[in-house]
Amino acid sequence: MKRVLVFTLACMLIVPGFISCKKETISADKYREAAEQGDAEAQYNLGICYCFGLGVEQDYTQAAHWYHKAAEQGLAKAQYSLGLCYHDAQGVEQDYTEAAHWWCKAAEQGMAEAQRRLGHCYYYGEGVEQDYTQAVQWLRKAAEQGDAMAQCDLGVCYYYGEGVEQSYTQAAHWYRKAAEQGDAKAQCNLGVCYYYGLGVEQDYTQAVHWWRKEAEQGDAEAHYNLGRCYENGQGVEQDYTQAAHWYRKAAEQGYVPAQAALKRLGY
Repeated sequence: MKRVLVFTLACMLIVPGFISCKKETISADKYREAAEQGDAEAQYNLGICYCFGLGVEQDYTQAAHWYHKAAEQGLAKAQYSLGLCYHDAQGVEQDYTEAAHWWCKAAEQGMAEAQRRLGHCYYYGEGVEQDYTQAVQWLRKAAEQGDAMAQCDLGVCYYYGEGVEQSYTQAAHWYRKAAEQGDAKAQCNLGVCYYYGLGVEQDYTQAVHWWRKEAEQGDAEAHYNLGRCYENGQGVEQDYTQAAHWYRKAAEQGYVPAQAALKRLGY
C-alpha cells in the first residue's frame, strides 16, 4: 500500500483558456501596462510569462513579484501560485509557513488545488502544526470537487485511520474515484484492496485490472504485482513467461523484489 501523499512539484498553475503557449504569440508588454496600473489578472498573467519565459526571459523572481501583487488583491490562482513559489523556492527563499499562508487564502476561496496542498501541509506539518484532522478536512473539500490526487490521499487517511475513523470501505471508495480518473497511485491502492479483500470483496481479477492500468503508466510496483499474479495464477491464467515479462519490466527500473523474482524463476 502506497502511504505517501502526493505532493507534486510543479512550476505554477496555468488555468485553462490562458493565452497561447507559443512564445512568439505572447506579448508580456500587453500585460505589463495593465499590471502596473494594478489589474490583478494582468499581474498574474505577467507572472506566468516570467515563470515560463513566455515573451520574456524566464525569471522566477519577477514571476513571484507579480504573483504577490495579484495575490494581495485576493486573486486565488495567484495566491496558489505564490504558495508554490514559497514551497519550491522559486524566485523567493523557501518558506513553508508562507506557502501554507497563501494556500490557505486560496483554499478558503474554494480552489481545489490549494485545498489539497493545504491538506498536505497539515498532514506533514509543513508551515503549520501537524494535524491529521485538519488535513482530512481540506483533502475532503478538494476530493468532493473531483480532485483525483485529493481523493486518493483521502483514501490513504481512511486506510490508516489518520484524522478519521479507520475504514477500508471508505478507503476503497475514494481510491476508486481517483483510479477512475487515471490516478496511478489510486489504481495501485485499489488493486491492493481487491487483492486482500480490504473494503471490497476479494477479487484477484479486479486486482489485476487495476494494476494493469497502473502498469500502463510505467509504474514498477504495478509491473511487479502483475508478475506475481501471473506467477501464482491469481486473476489470470498461470503463465511463467508473462510473469517473467512483468518482473523484467520492474527490474529494469531497479525494483529489487522483481530482480529477486527473476532469479527465482531462473531468468
